[in-house]
Amino acid sequence: MALQYVLPARLLAWLVYRATRSQRPWFKDLLIRGFVRLYAVDSSEADAPVPSGYASFNAFFTRELRPGARPLDADPQAVLSPADGTIQQIGILRGDEILQVKGQYYSSTELLGGDAGRAGRYHDGCFVTIYLAPWNYHRVHMPLGGRVERMSHVPGELWSVNATTAARVPRLFARNERLVCHCSAPWGPFAVVLVGALNVGSISTAWAGEVLPRPGSGSHWDYPPEVAATRLGRGATLGQFNMGSTVVLLLPPGVAQWRRGLAVGDCVRVGESLGRLLAPPAP
Repeated sequence: MALQYVLPARLLAWLVYRATRSQRPWFKDLLIRGFVRLYAVDSSEADAPVPSGYASFNAFFTRELRPGARPLDADPQAVLSPADGTIQQIGILRGDEILQVKGQYYSSTELLGGDAGRAGRYHDGCFVTIYLAPWNYHRVHMPLGGRVERMSHVPGELWSVNATTAARVPRLFARNERLVCHCSAPWGPFAVVLVGALNVGSISTAWAGEVLPRPGSGSHWDYPPEVAATRLGRGATLGQFNMGSTVVLLLPPGVAQWRRGLAVGDCVRVGESLGRLLAPPAP
């Protein structure tokens, strides 16, 4: 923790960015092999040979999986896990407040970049925070079918987002740089927030490519219904972290309930059911 206060986080993120995109065969193969050994990555799930099938370490890190590796829950009312990872928190918002760790909260308004109007949709609604460790699959998928109607870049810091840091840095997820995807479905809105972190200076989406890093005080992109690329089915690829981080999913009150027994510390995978919509989705 003390080290994070003095680390030049932006410079470190830039160095990691450059190194992980090197296409020198000996260097990228060394990084990939070392990473697989260090974190016991299951390379058998990869859609290409490891390491020869990847032009850079980042291409491997953001790899596609072989077909069928992440089957979607068959229940059309299931709220799917948007990512592989560990549940850091799951539950119900306390008004505008989201639980970070026991005794610490941050606001949905802060998380969404100060957009109180949109944040108000989720007061007393459901939330889940999923931490992606280095060994996890790092693509983010749609938890429900819908359309991305707005994307917002919220500038911020680059703290680590592991459990240790979350317990010691107040309002961590509302302080770090992040990308907010505001989505709409026939039954209402939902938000998927991709939170940046230490060494995570880059986030991409399926329709816009690489969005971060991005200079300035914040940006917003509104997408009309006719933009086909922002209409995504349940389980479709939403984006990816170019190095690991955290996803926060917000749902309005009265829309869904979490699966009984799901708890902090549980490991989840893309396509797994986290809960169910309380009413059948519209066709």
